[in-house]
Amino acid sequence: MNDVAVSAGDIGSTPRSSLSKVLGGALIVAGTGIGAGMFSLPVVSSGMWFSVSIAVLVLAWFCCYSSALYLLEVNLHYKDGASFDTLAGKTIGNTGRLINGASVAFVCYILTYAYISGGSSIISHSMESLAGIAVESHLASLIFAVGLSVFVIIGPKAVDRITTVMVAGMVITFLSFTGGLVGSAQQETLFPALPVSESLPFVLMALPFMMVSFGFHNCVPSLVKYMGGKESRPLRNAILAGSLLALVIYILWQVSIMGNLSREAFGGVLGSGGNIGALIRALEDTGISVHLSGALQVFSQLAVATSFVGVSLGLFDYLADLFGFSDDMPGRLKTAALTFIPPTLLGVFIPDGFITAIGFAGLGATFFCVIGPVLMVRQTRRQGLSGSSFRVSGGNARLWLVLTFGVAVMLLEVLNMLKVLPAFTG
Repeated sequence: MNDVAVSAGDIGSTPRSSLSKVLGGALIVAGTGIGAGMFSLPVVSSGMWFSVSIAVLVLAWFCCYSSALYLLEVNLHYKDGASFDTLAGKTIGNTGRLINGASVAFVCYILTYAYISGGSSIISHSMESLAGIAVESHLASLIFAVGLSVFVIIGPKAVDRITTVMVAGMVITFLSFTGGLVGSAQQETLFPALPVSESLPFVLMALPFMMVSFGFHNCVPSLVKYMGGKESRPLRNAILAGSLLALVIYILWQVSIMGNLSREAFGGVLGSGGNIGALIRALEDTGISVHLSGALQVFSQLAVATSFVGVSLGLFDYLADLFGFSDDMPGRLKTAALTFIPPTLLGVFIPDGFITAIGFAGLGATFFCVIGPVLMVRQTRRQGLSGSSFRVSGGNARLWLVLTFGVAVMLLEVLNMLKVLPAFTG
């Protein structure tokens, strides 16, 4: 933890000329990490409940923050903006590069499907609660996917404009409903008489979801390019501030939900597949005000839509580059077909797979977010490259901690898929 303390102190000593870039970089980190996946956190934490879930969140944050620093250390040895693919190829070889690329593509596909599932759940719930109209899940999936994919097909400018509007709406609605829900949180609901021995078994299933919540690593090369230069301090400060902002928001989110919805009440949410609409419905059943319910629904819709657009745009560009499709409309339509048809079909035929899909994403994301950076930095240090003087503190102990965390997350998600881990049912 010494590295964290030193970095935190560095923020105050950052020159004013670079402060705006640090703040901008921190928002990039937080914005990349925070998304619709946060809706899975209270659901997968319901077995272990609030206190233990916060401890696990802090552990996941520290390991993911550390692995981001390892990735930064590697990146600083190469030219600004060197891609994730380039870094992998130069450090862990073609095999590692292929595994890294495959894991990135897999995660983008599975998250695109997860957001279609979550989006359809919110559309169905909102249409029923606000207008009394029943919309089937498969139809809602189609509406959500087709409606938002248009912006990605048009191009980055359209994505930029719609995302700016949605993020502004997210900030307003998040502050609106969080203030109300945190204020109404009950201490006895947050801290029930729950033996630790009863909570701990459910950590195993939840850990991969916690890791995904801090999966901002794909933005690190872009951050180096955005902030420029080989000075590591502003980059480290941006990563620290952005990841801590995500952690604080997640803790507020856990307080908001778990302080108003009892552990037993999650049985119904889990029985509905743990989807976002079911979580909102359970909160409404506790008697929260119409204002808070409306703000929560709008935030949910915007969060899922923003995540969908961001992830699918990355997948779109990745596939266009991989297959060499042109950037004219015929080429973009070919890329769009590869990008959107598979996850949309999954959303239509398996509409309630949000929680399951986030878990699958954890399996793929662990390699390029945690294990890959550790392997890359070990190889870079062995090569004795001199492109940068920055070296993450903590020595081999910290390296092994992060690597052990990554391997454990992958193994736990495999066991979870095989349904051999303890599962809370309410």
